[in-house]
Amino acid sequence: MESQKKFEPTFSFELFPPQTAQGIEKLRKTRQQLAQLNPKFFSVTFGAGGSTRERTLETVLEMQAEGHKVAPHLSCIGSTRENIHAVLKKYQEVGIRQIVALRGDLPSGMAQAGEFRYANELVAFIKQEFSETFHIEVAAYPEYHPQASSAQVDLQNFFRKVEAGADSAITQYFYNADAYFNFVASCEKQGLDIPIVPGIMPINKFSQLIRFSDTCGAEVPRWVRKKLEGYGDDTESVHAFGLDVVTALCERLLAAGAPGLHFYTLNTAGLSSTIWRRLGI
Repeated sequence: MESQKKFEPTFSFELFPPQTAQGIEKLRKTRQQLAQLNPKFFSVTFGAGGSTRERTLETVLEMQAEGHKVAPHLSCIGSTRENIHAVLKKYQEVGIRQIVALRGDLPSGMAQAGEFRYANELVAFIKQEFSETFHIEVAAYPEYHPQASSAQVDLQNFFRKVEAGADSAITQYFYNADAYFNFVASCEKQGLDIPIVPGIMPINKFSQLIRFSDTCGAEVPRWVRKKLEGYGDDTESVHAFGLDVVTALCERLLAAGAPGLHFYTLNTAGLSSTIWRRLGI
């Protein structure tokens, strides 16, 4: 099945702001390695808590000063319009021109959602306050958001983000290419004409993968799960098998016209770099 061949492919990496001095140094080395591959941009995740937000801002500003193109995540749940405007103003001042606009999760212990309830409201706010200053990325869920009551409702939520002004989308990671193709086809039937870039999660540790996947609703195919289970603590075999699975997935996506790939690196360079090179990007 062909999908979205009209868009120029975009290849990028996601990082998260570290919590320790050791993590900061590790991230600096990781992005130096990944920068050698010339990605279109790095995205940096954004937590809902105050200290996490500050770490995001610090990480983004440091990377921007190093000359990297950065697309900060910005989640709106639990925030005020004033706070969001202040962050965006700061990014505008330092030359950031791409934002990943998300709803996010309500911080533990916080009872109120704040002045924004949904990501489409954040997208509309950015367009209203900053016009065309920022290229706005939003999230998409080929296997549907775990809190969505139905596939149709989830698609409607995605449509609202696009109608509010989203320029492109990055998906949750998945291992079933058909889920992505079906999602894109559903969007195209509704006349949505923005690039929807697949999110790619390299397979590092079996237990970590299952924990993440159960939380975010990403399906790990039974044959992949059983194979990984069989390797137990054999990290070398887990990595070798995972590289084959994910590389084959990426090859199929690109051959069918996916408009790029966005790698969830978990702040390590090795697996993502190996897949990148295998693909000849």
